[in-house]
Amino acid sequence: MTTLTAPAPPTAPGEPSTLRAAARTAAIGYAAIFVLAIFANFLAVGSVLHPGDAAATADALAEGERTFRLGTAAFLFIFVVDVVLAWALHVLFRGVHHDLSLLAAWCRLTYTVFLGVSLVFLDAALRLVDHDEELVLLALNAFDTTWVVGLAAFGVHLALLGRLMRLGGGPRWLAIGLPVAGAAYVADTLARLLLTDYQAVADLALAVVATPSVVFEMSLAIWLVLVWRGRARIPA
Repeated sequence: MTTLTAPAPPTAPGEPSTLRAAARTAAIGYAAIFVLAIFANFLAVGSVLHPGDAAATADALAEGERTFRLGTAAFLFIFVVDVVLAWALHVLFRGVHHDLSLLAAWCRLTYTVFLGVSLVFLDAALRLVDHDEELVLLALNAFDTTWVVGLAAFGVHLALLGRLMRLGGGPRWLAIGLPVAGAAYVADTLARLLLTDYQAVADLALAVVATPSVVFEMSLAIWLVLVWRGRARIPA
């Protein structure tokens, strides 16, 4: 007599294999963003902008146009990767608190939209470089401001991730550190908008933002790898 075997049920959204796959996607996404962001922000676009000096900015852009274009392309890749990353983190944490995880994903997507819009100003700077130095500087400042405003939403995203870490039994130091990094992003955005001479404190502000961001976001990426490889507890 032939024995009929029922087909295996499909993998449920909350099963370990699904969650580890989400952790893998998020870890790879973070690794890509780290590399692309360093190149795009500091080596390509950031090296061109000379605040308050339109002539020097236009000259630097004309001389480094190829690198600047590569930096713009890197920002475009970050834009795409961040969309996938927002989804992967939502999948990983939705079993902890669905609504909070969804809100965190929306905050990251809000930041991503601002980043995408800001790229229009990089293209405008390239088109204006042979025509008007003042407008080149204005376009690059508009890029910087648009991106930084979006980073306020990213800061809220990090704070919500910290809360999800706490609720889901993740590492306590990440549950505390991610909101600290998020608060630094929000504070920097407010400083840029409210201070009449932000450039006077720009170096200090960069240190205040970069230190917790690098430490805790890189630690988050490492934790995601550990979850992916089954060496850290899946948040639940």
